[in-house]
Amino acid sequence: MVQGNQQILTTCPYCGVGCGIAANQETENFATVKGDPDHPANFGKLCSKGSTVGQTLSKETRLLHPSINGLRATMDQAIHYVADQFKQIIQQHGPDAVAFYVSGQLLTEDYYVANKLMKGFIGSGNIDTNSRLCMSSAVVAYKRAFGEDAVPGSYNDLEMADLLILAGSNAAWCHPILFQRIKAAKIKNPNMKVVVIDPRETASCEIADLHLALKPGTDITLFNGLLAYLHQNQLTDSHYIDQYCDGFNQALKHALADSPNIETVASHCGIAPEKVTDFFHWFGATEKTVTCFSQGINQSHQGSDKGNAIINCHLATGRVGKPGATPFSLTGQPNAMGGREVGGLANQLAAHMEFHEQDIATVEDFWQAPNMTKGPGLKAVDLFQAIEQGKVKAVWIMGTNPIVSLPNTNQVARALKKAQLVVASDCVADTDTNSLAHVLLPATGWGEKNGTVTNSERRISRQHNLHKPSGEALSDWRILTQFAHEMGWSDQFNYEHPGDVFREHAALTQFNKGHKQFNIASLAHLSDDEYDRLPPTQWPIENNQGTERLFADGIFSTPNRKAQFIAVRDQGIANPTSQQWPLALNTGRVRDQWHTMTRTALAPPLNAHKPEPYVEINPETAAAYGITKDDYVAISSQWGEVTLKPDITSSIQPGQLFVPIHWNKQWAQSANIGLLVNPVTDPISGQPESKHTPCNIQPWQPDWCGFLLSRYELPLPQCHYASKILGQSFYRYELAGQFEPHNEHGKPWATLQQSLTQWGLSNLSDEQGAKLQLQTYQDPARNSYRYAWVDNQGIVACLYLGSNKAKSILEADRAWIASLFQQQEIGPLDRKALLSGRSPAGVEDCGRIVCACFGVGEKTIINAIKEHKLTDAAQVGKLLKAGTNCGSCVSEIKALI
Repeated sequence: MVQGNQQILTTCPYCGVGCGIAANQETENFATVKGDPDHPANFGKLCSKGSTVGQTLSKETRLLHPSINGLRATMDQAIHYVADQFKQIIQQHGPDAVAFYVSGQLLTEDYYVANKLMKGFIGSGNIDTNSRLCMSSAVVAYKRAFGEDAVPGSYNDLEMADLLILAGSNAAWCHPILFQRIKAAKIKNPNMKVVVIDPRETASCEIADLHLALKPGTDITLFNGLLAYLHQNQLTDSHYIDQYCDGFNQALKHALADSPNIETVASHCGIAPEKVTDFFHWFGATEKTVTCFSQGINQSHQGSDKGNAIINCHLATGRVGKPGATPFSLTGQPNAMGGREVGGLANQLAAHMEFHEQDIATVEDFWQAPNMTKGPGLKAVDLFQAIEQGKVKAVWIMGTNPIVSLPNTNQVARALKKAQLVVASDCVADTDTNSLAHVLLPATGWGEKNGTVTNSERRISRQHNLHKPSGEALSDWRILTQFAHEMGWSDQFNYEHPGDVFREHAALTQFNKGHKQFNIASLAHLSDDEYDRLPPTQWPIENNQGTERLFADGIFSTPNRKAQFIAVRDQGIANPTSQQWPLALNTGRVRDQWHTMTRTALAPPLNAHKPEPYVEINPETAAAYGITKDDYVAISSQWGEVTLKPDITSSIQPGQLFVPIHWNKQWAQSANIGLLVNPVTDPISGQPESKHTPCNIQPWQPDWCGFLLSRYELPLPQCHYASKILGQSFYRYELAGQFEPHNEHGKPWATLQQSLTQWGLSNLSDEQGAKLQLQTYQDPARNSYRYAWVDNQGIVACLYLGSNKAKSILEADRAWIASLFQQQEIGPLDRKALLSGRSPAGVEDCGRIVCACFGVGEKTIINAIKEHKLTDAAQVGKLLKAGTNCGSCVSEIKALI
């Protein structure tokens, strides 16, 4: 139901910044969105992803109806079937034979019901979340140091700091609005220094006073060195350590053993000694220091230890929970923290409680749980291994795509194929994971969800629905509630409104009073109307008032109320490079895409900046392996292989590669980077080592390459390399492949033309096909073939084929061809020029898109710089608007200058 011009306040569904959004539902498939100026996370600003979320509401990709084994069913039938299967499996094999795998995309209310159902009523700890892949190491670090998974500071501290450290965080791309707040604070405070600790020179280095491009995996050596330096130079706060902490001497002993001096640190980390000296000196001399750490720290077989090495340095200087002075983990997903609050991780209970006898009894009594589990369940990687081993027979996957996001995804696929029952609750119909599900259940997506999320600074915000659910979709908490009723637990799951769930969740936190920070019990008596109007508030909450900082009084959540130094040693890389696998693979996000692209790829502006799957490679490494910018490359590890295009750049060091995590079988062939990533995990947190996989690379030489643009979406062809890019009014397909070794006709080009043209035309309706006019150009001597299909509304499709690295393919102006799809009539001159791939009027190609917010291309920016003699990014913004919205592209604009 469209809300008309009624403005709805809600939250962004992407990163952990938790930006507020003001939305107006304009049509069934489109909403206008802008930043909520009153939300304290973003104050009206939105990044490129948040700005375009209103363009992702299309029903074309939605899962609208349940199905059982590929046959359409009603929701009642599907849930009854799932419940019946779960009952049988539990009866035969016990409760640990079933599992839930959930997601930071769920709202807190969804998470709470799932956790209660599995741990209190089914009786197993086997519920884990994809937050295991991004935040579980930070959780361990906080719990070991502070006694609780509690971020001590707030976003205001990042702006108040005189020294801001970004460790393993490309905030410019992954937390753009927070990065803009830091950038603005640095302009206001000229004395503020920013240090970026990252093997790559990322966009975040735009504001860095110091970039420490350390060797992958050496973070513990660096921060142990810092702790040793602070001690050796009498820069520790001995009163704070003695009064409020335990374990300092042992932590210092380990630090001195690892990192006795600056020269040792510099040599081990591969950093110039003078840079190490500057960093250590700045940290020691700057009281207001905030260290933000994210996936570059967490995603490691020593992620927990790396987090504690950072926290140790803050404890040693008494900089925890103070204005402008604190360690601060930047959460990856919009509700990763909300999931942690309600026990979404397999090794937690709800309300920050643990698998301790007293906590188990408290939760059991509160829930009146008949089958309370007594111990942790399987963490994500272990869970899917147990499925393949047959120990777990059924898995219910909610709002996530593990066949793309987990490491060693071949193993994940094998596991799901072997499982007795795979259930997927999702808002999207076609995903790599859903293709292997026996039961599909349509869940609500952004714009339909109603509940709460918690961002990186512990701020609980409301997410409101813009319209009613599409098709037969239900909220995840409601699907789970109906399932619980089918299982026989109606009385304990009698929720009718998300507020019912939230109030129960809040009430459970009352038992934390006096010994833990997480307490929102004062919200347990909210009316539905008060719940609906709940303002963004940081927990703990007393008398409806939030708390900005934690632990400033030196009282922690540990049994003895003291913070704990954790003694850590650098154990090196779990899977080092070798002669067979000489390169180190790093993975992460790009600026304009999110996770497995099921939402962001639906917004054409977000596909323009990095339209195809790619690998960053240093020019020196590229030269050593014979790779040029127009090549394709095959990257292999002992777990799998992918084919990508190279981006040769000095932003990455020799011997290292970087590949984005986003592409999957829905949008590309042979580009799922999870196939390569090694499955080793942190032994405590269970978080995978996604930042270092030993691999190899070589050029891949196709026999042919080409591209096709179509007014209508077509399935990806089964050639070796194919990527699909959604633009405004068109789909673009980049293609490359090799001929069959034994072509039966002896005419491989003829066979290729026939297969690709049939692929395109067979996916158009007969009615459309009957009206098409075909234009062709063929030059067999140069193996150059071009086709265009036109009807009375304009271009329907056009296909360009040539030999590998054919000039006609490389130089074709895809942007100009794409612009013709928005024209209802094509003039004779354009029609004639269409097969040439170049504008007849000499309209210049704007180049790859740099600014997604305003669609400004690289060549346009370069020409403006030259013509107007522009010398800084602000001048470019004033002339072209590029970089003036979310600012994520400013570093690229500076590079062009």
